[in-house]
Amino acid sequence: MTPSPARRSKKHAAPAVPPKPPRPFVAHHLLPRHEVLSEEETRRVLETLETVAERLPKILASDPGLQTDPKFVAGRDAGENFAGRLVRIHRPSATAGEAIAYRLIVPSLGGS
Repeated sequence: MTPSPARRSKKHAAPAVPPKPPRPFVAHHLLPRHEVLSEEETRRVLETLETVAERLPKILASDPGLQTDPKFVAGRDAGENFAGRLVRIHRPSATAGEAIAYRLIVPSLGGS
């Protein structure tokens, strides 16, 4: 004979847990520094590289690395559109000291 399952009283239901607030962003020491360029700086860099923005690698506007730039965070909170601007990424390099890469900001699916 199989024992019957234990019946639980509805009086002792688990209390509802309120949702936790989102954690503040803290840059990790291994995350390279990201610097969002102004529209004028973007134009000058593209002229220097002798290319068009669409040929550069892309980065989503929702990428966590962009949160390392205080100008980006302030502009995002103010509703500024960063799509089409460049990001300069500073990475430490054993051979060059510092390697610089550029990415084109594209809007994320959420519309940032």
